[in-house]
Amino acid sequence: MIPEDSRFENDPEELVAEAPGLPSGWEVGTPDPADRFDVARLTHLLRAHERHGRGWAGAGVDDVLVEVSEHGLRMRQNVVVRDAEGEIRGWASAHDRAAGRMLFVHVVERDLPERIAKACSDVLFEWGVGQAKVLGAARGLETQQIDTGAFADDERQHKWLADAGFERVRTWWQMSRPVTADEARLVPSPARWEGKGVVFRRVRRGEDGMPDTEDLRKVHDVLEGAFVDHFNHHEETFEEFVHRLREDPGHRWDHWWLAELVEDGGRTAVGTLVGAVSESSGGGPDGSYVEYLGVLEAARGRGVAKGLLRTIIADAADRGRDRVGLEVDADSSTGADGLYTSMGWATKYVTESWHRDVPVA
Repeated sequence: MIPEDSRFENDPEELVAEAPGLPSGWEVGTPDPADRFDVARLTHLLRAHERHGRGWAGAGVDDVLVEVSEHGLRMRQNVVVRDAEGEIRGWASAHDRAAGRMLFVHVVERDLPERIAKACSDVLFEWGVGQAKVLGAARGLETQQIDTGAFADDERQHKWLADAGFERVRTWWQMSRPVTADEARLVPSPARWEGKGVVFRRVRRGEDGMPDTEDLRKVHDVLEGAFVDHFNHHEETFEEFVHRLREDPGHRWDHWWLAELVEDGGRTAVGTLVGAVSESSGGGPDGSYVEYLGVLEAARGRGVAKGLLRTIIADAADRGRDRVGLEVDADSSTGADGLYTSMGWATKYVTESWHRDVPVA
């Protein structure tokens, strides 16, 4: 069931009138999140896509359900290409990420003959462009950006993206740092500690386990202020922000921290770190992941970012985890990568952002 407030077109036939390149009997439709075979097939396709692009698979059923479940469809829509037997061979997902920015997932089975695989890809792109126009119109925009990603070594994906009018615009280092048990003592307590006039603490939660709304708004405000001049920043409302982060399978409220500057008898939020659980797919220990790390410009140079990173490392060690991962903009001039490498992070693999601007009219 598509929510009434969805901005997407839920009938793929409205966007993909014909697909002449597909074999006879192949059809374009939508996945059924209640069908365990559909969910299992999408998971298989996504994991094969990851193995080819970076050498191993990390996605699971929960990652697929974020895209296709009824809850996820508030801000997303999906399309699949099925063969004559009903097996899913290609899958795309569009995510209404923020005003002017639509995230696009594009996955085609790796074992298909080249001609058929390309035909599936063309259908998915045609649908994605159609959804961009619908979404942009619903938001009252003249141009809608489609933002998709690719692994740096996935040459097939690169060629398809370029052929479909996308441009490679950014490179990202996916970094990881090992964690040892003794690092639980990096900070006095991950729950709360103070150093050099800055208080580092977890977001407050009530007796029901839910976070304090005022603290969540501080996190949102700090991130919007810290990233306003960063690459491809699109302002996100507080409601959009909280809804999206809660969808993450690794989301935990006790992985959110604030850094507050103590001055003139009061405290001002100047930094934040939003973390998540990075579950192990091989039976080993889980890890932690830095979803967001933001520090307001006026507070930079006070050790706020380093203090927040030390906090999540100590928290990971305290939980028995063996690593902390994060993403860094390889093309940024901020020098953030220098901080990460100095604290033990190293690049594990590389991804890219590809964009296409679609005129809404």
